[in-house]
Amino acid sequence: MISRRMMLAGLLAGAALPAMAEVMDTSPRPKARGGRAAAAGGQPAQGPVDAETLIDAAKLGGSVAFVVMDAATGKVLQAREPDLPLPPASVAKAVTALYALDRLGSGHRFATRVLATGPVQGGMVQGDIVLAGGGDPTLQTDQLGDLVARLAKVGLKGATGRFLYWDGALPRLRGIAEDQPDHVGYNAAISGLCLNFNRVHFEWKREGSDWRVAVDARGERFLPPVGRVRVAIAQREAPLFTYAPGQVEEWTVAAAALGKGGSRWLPVRDPGAYVAEVFRTLARAQGIRLEPGERAAALPAGRELGRVESEPLPVVLRDMLKFSTNLTAECVGLTASGLTTLEASARAMSDWVGAAFGVQVDLHDHSGLGGRSRVTARAMATILQRAEAGRRGLKPILRDIGMRDDAGKEIKGHKVKVLAKSGTLNFVSGLAGHVVPPAGGRELIFAIFSGDPARRDAVPVALREGPDGAAAWTKRARRLQGQLISRWAATYS
Repeated sequence: MISRRMMLAGLLAGAALPAMAEVMDTSPRPKARGGRAAAAGGQPAQGPVDAETLIDAAKLGGSVAFVVMDAATGKVLQAREPDLPLPPASVAKAVTALYALDRLGSGHRFATRVLATGPVQGGMVQGDIVLAGGGDPTLQTDQLGDLVARLAKVGLKGATGRFLYWDGALPRLRGIAEDQPDHVGYNAAISGLCLNFNRVHFEWKREGSDWRVAVDARGERFLPPVGRVRVAIAQREAPLFTYAPGQVEEWTVAAAALGKGGSRWLPVRDPGAYVAEVFRTLARAQGIRLEPGERAAALPAGRELGRVESEPLPVVLRDMLKFSTNLTAECVGLTASGLTTLEASARAMSDWVGAAFGVQVDLHDHSGLGGRSRVTARAMATILQRAEAGRRGLKPILRDIGMRDDAGKEIKGHKVKVLAKSGTLNFVSGLAGHVVPPAGGRELIFAIFSGDPARRDAVPVALREGPDGAAAWTKRARRLQGQLISRWAATYS
């Protein structure tokens, strides 16, 4: 039997995600279900073509809606509940990518800058040093460390005035969705200053009857400790975590979950202060003496001493789509709209969709993490079809998720590509994209949404990281997606 202690330990250790893995859908490839395995030569199985048979076998409950259309003409080839609004989950990020490309342009880069409000004399700024964020969701500790090293190399030693940080390029929001647990890293806080997807690394190791605990902002080459986030071990089995905000963010974790050792990334809820602390720690290690950071209410005027720039926007968006990074989606969406709340920004993006593609969507954030957004399969497929017809730049940055056989195995070397974006919430699964055949075949565009929102909403917020039955449900939903795609490719391409 699995003990409660084993279950808690597995939940904690299993959530030790790498820095890029801010995802609810860790493997966006659809998996097939039932039917026959792939035929010799790596061809998809030719099982039942009746969608209703496949849907009944998946036993998902709730609703399943899909549309598959001709990519060139937009003609609908097959549909089921095409106008039923369902949560898009992370499929919404494909819409955000289109919006950002349109509003910001493919040449856009996010910049994090260091400014001086006075001249530099003898290595000392005669005034304040300012760390000014530009809303870069991809900034990592190693980049910040390299920026500090460049400043030290040109002789910077400190400032006669204050160390200020400005995080007002984007609104300061404690999280993306209110209906998610405090401890999940994928529900990141938002700020004009971001670092490591606004998470700290928490590591523990058993030492006798106690634990050694470390909290840091580790990169590959820099390991700055973090003092404004503390984690204490509590002798209990539940709840797994508690969180208390403040100048120092205080966490406790249940001792019953720790085992002998492990690690995970925990969210920070005041990213600007977190980035400022890490910058100051890195600066002191390079001989640059700074006072503790103070938040600036407005961006001070000053001369630029150095900067870190993100990759060009298409690269940022490609990684966002591949790794399903919620923070990236919200930062680029808010930057594109220029608005100060997620609700208003998502409404502006929804209005833009109507004007650009002639369909209606109801989005309440840019990442799909919240459960209130609704999109129909017909609308999503139409957006993709018209975006490609207008050469808006989405298709080249979508991930090839591959074809799968009815046993759920990837068909290596298959000539058909599936360029798509997946999305997963508890008891919600979506997939939308392009089925690209070899030269001469018919390209398809599809959108598949499965969802049982009532079942999702019934899960207590504290248990939404991994409720009972959700993983098995998602597996069945992805198998269904794979079955449908494989049969559409065989029938229509």
